Amino acid sequence: MPITINKRAKKKARMRVFGTSERPRLSVFRSLNNLTAQLIDDTTGRTLSSSSSLKEKGSRTSKAKFVGEQIAAMASKAKIKTVVFDRNGFKYQGVVSILATEARNNGLEF
Repeated sequence: MPITINKRAKKKARMRVFGTSERPRLSVFRSLNNLTAQLIDDTTGRTLSSSSSLKEKGSRTSKAKFVGEQIAAMASKAKIKTVVFDRNGFKYQGVVSILATEARNNGLEF
């Protein structure tokens, strides 16, 4: 079975992106209707916090803004200021970039 372009891009990006406890990895996943963001510490293999748009109503852009705000609030509650952004093989456009800019506007540094 051939590897899809998205899986190849994800594998290539994961070779370079690594999260620590001081600077965790902000991993973004987008499906057809929803978004999920996680703060991951790769040294221990634990998820520090996560946010999802499953219960949020509205358009995908409003869901991306909601998830960006939520993940930034959770990071500030856990005293995390800087993260490594993992776009998970998705292009940095549309809802992925909206989520990232909203997280940046609410205090996270990439």
